[in-house]
Amino acid sequence: MAAERLVVIGGDAAGMSAASQARRLKAADALEIVAFERGHFASYSACGIPYWVSGDVEARDDLIARTPEEHRERDIDLRMRTEVTELDVPGRRVKAVDRESGKTYWTGYDKLVIATGARPVRPALPGMDAPGVHGVQTLDDGQALLDSLDALGARESRRAVVVGAGYIGVEMAEAMLKRGFEVTVLNRGEQPMATLDPDMGRLVHDAMDGLGITTVNGAAVTEILTGPDGRVREVATDARTYPADVVVLGIGVEPETALAREAGLPVGPHGGLLTDLSMRVVGHENIWAGGDCVEVLDLVAGRTRHIALGTHANKHGQVIGSNVGGGYGTFPGVVGTAVSKVCDLEIARTGLREKDARAVGLRYVTATIESTQRAGYYPGARPMTVKMIAERRTGRLLGVQIVGREGSAKRVDVAAVALTAGMTVEQMTALDLGYAPPFSPVWDPVLVAARRTVTAVRGAGS
Repeated sequence: MAAERLVVIGGDAAGMSAASQARRLKAADALEIVAFERGHFASYSACGIPYWVSGDVEARDDLIARTPEEHRERDIDLRMRTEVTELDVPGRRVKAVDRESGKTYWTGYDKLVIATGARPVRPALPGMDAPGVHGVQTLDDGQALLDSLDALGARESRRAVVVGAGYIGVEMAEAMLKRGFEVTVLNRGEQPMATLDPDMGRLVHDAMDGLGITTVNGAAVTEILTGPDGRVREVATDARTYPADVVVLGIGVEPETALAREAGLPVGPHGGLLTDLSMRVVGHENIWAGGDCVEVLDLVAGRTRHIALGTHANKHGQVIGSNVGGGYGTFPGVVGTAVSKVCDLEIARTGLREKDARAVGLRYVTATIESTQRAGYYPGARPMTVKMIAERRTGRLLGVQIVGREGSAKRVDVAAVALTAGMTVEQMTALDLGYAPPFSPVWDPVLVAARRTVTAVRGAGS
C-alpha cells in the first residue's frame, strides 16, 4: 500500500510537535509528512523573544529547539519560506508558493494539520507601517526589531514607546529598558495587565513606575507620526504626542485563520478554529488544528476562549500527532494559567477574573492578602500580594492572581491544580505544601489567601 500523506501548515510549536509525534508512531513508508513554514525559522520559542531582544538570551539560535535539517533527518519534509495560500478541502489539497523562487504548486493530502499560529494586532491607523514600528510574534519579527535598534546607533537619548500593556507589552518594556531606552507604555485600559483585575493591575503600574517606565493608562493611539526620513518620530494619542525612536506593538494577537475561513472551516466567537477533544476540526474527519490558531475550552467558565501560549501549542501538537499516527490523545481544556515579569516583578494569574465570573453568571466573593515569598525574617524576603476568587455559595475556587517579587509567580501552579481538580477554598487550606524559611512563611501565601476566602464565603451566606 502507498504511504498516507500528512500535510502540516505551520512549522513552529503545534505543527512540528504534531509532525514529530506522528513520525514516532509511523515510519516514512507508512506516513509521508510534508510541512510548510513561510518564515525563516521553525521549532522555536516565541515566548523567549523579549529576553533575546533584552540581551538576557545571548543568541537567536538559543531559542531554536530543532533546526529544519534535524526535522529532515527524521524524514519530515519541512519546506521553509513556503507559504500555503489556499486550501481545497473537497479536493484534499493545498496550494503553496515558494517565497524565494515564486513557484506555485498544489500538494495533496490524506490528513491535514493547521497550525498557522497568531498574528500581532496591528490597528489600521496612519503610520502603522512606517519603519521603526514593530510587532514581535516571530523570530523574523525579533530580528527585524534588533536590526532597527542597531540602525539607531549610539544616540545619547533613545526613546521607545510600547503600545499595549499586556504580557507582550510589559515584557518588551523591560527589554527596551535593559537596552538603555527611555520607555513609555501607552495602555488603552484602566491599568496594565488586563488579564488581572484592576486592583492587581494597579500594583503592576506602581512597580513599573518605580522601575522608571512611564505608564499612561486610558491612552488611545490615533496615529504614528514620521520624520523627513519616513521613520517613526512620535506616537499620537487622543490627548497628546510622545516622542519615539522605535515603537513596539504589544496590543496582543489574533488567531491566524484567514486561510481556514476562506476554506469554510468553522471558527468560534474569538476567531479561532473550533476543534473537538482530539483537536480534530469540527465536522472534518481528516483535518486537525492546534496552537495559537484555535479556541480552547475554559474549564472554569465552560466557554471557549483564545489563549496564545507555547505550553498549549506543544500539548495540542502531541495530541494531534498521536491521533494522526494511529494512537489516541485528547486535550480537555485549560484553566487560563499564565505568568510573566517586568524586571524583578513577577505577575501570575489562573482561572477567572471578577468580570469573567460576572460574564458567566457566577456569584462570587474575593479576598486579597499581603505576605512575603519567604519567611519574613529570612534574608531576601519581599512582599507578594495574592487575590483569590471563589463561588459564593459553594466556596469552589474560581481564580487566583499574584503579584510579587522573586519566588512569587510559580505559586500560581498550586491554584491551577486546585482549579483543575474543582477544589473548594476550604479544601485548599489543608494542602500539604512544602515549607522551609528560604522558600515560604510557615503559612504559604496561597494558603493564607484560601483561609481568608473561606471566611468571606461563610460571611456571605447563600
